[in-house]
Amino acid sequence: LGVIRMLMEGRLSLSLGDLMAIAIKPFQPFEIRGTWTKPNGELVDSRTPGKIDDQTPELVSTFIYERLAGNLREQGFSSQEVEAVLTLAPQLLLEVPQRLAAVRAFAALPEASALAAANKRVGNILKKSETVDGAKDSIKPELIEKNTAEEALHLALLKIQPQADAAFTQGNYTASLLTLAELKAPVDAFFDSVMVNAEDPNIRKNRLALLRELHMAMNRVADLAKLAS
Repeated sequence: LGVIRMLMEGRLSLSLGDLMAIAIKPFQPFEIRGTWTKPNGELVDSRTPGKIDDQTPELVSTFIYERLAGNLREQGFSSQEVEAVLTLAPQLLLEVPQRLAAVRAFAALPEASALAAANKRVGNILKKSETVDGAKDSIKPELIEKNTAEEALHLALLKIQPQADAAFTQGNYTASLLTLAELKAPVDAFFDSVMVNAEDPNIRKNRLALLRELHMAMNRVADLAKLAS
């Protein structure tokens, strides 16, 4: 908790990964020291070389996120809000308060519930597709059917994603999330009338690429699927 407070309240621009690397360096390698007694009563110093496991930094980081989650819930944030932000394991803990504020503002939107549910659905579709289609192709506009909900979603993404990305880059996480509200109508229409798993493998992969772009755009600040009831 002391580390968390120093990083967050001190507004330290130090990533958790870099902090782990700095902290672990003095202990690599190290010696396990001890003493043991011979049968004749003589004390013998024991020095065994050791090496910190490669997974240790990740395990320590996980422990820190768990303590942070508990601390944030004690401050009054809901489990959904905390999980939405910390699932992405933000490396700069100083950003966590702004991300939480953005999630809270987004959750208050009338479009939030539908978008969170859609985000969860998209995530499930993409997880299933990875084992079948493998490669993550980019969107090919020429394969998008004209004058359809598929094209409408693509055009909406082309308009909204740069706005959301610009706000994110500026550190305005609330604006970044609120911009996504405009996606509700095209996302709803897409799922109402477009079959993602088309028989044509090229069209199917292209629709999955479109959903992948949507998923990335919606989950830069937080994992919005965690807000789905």
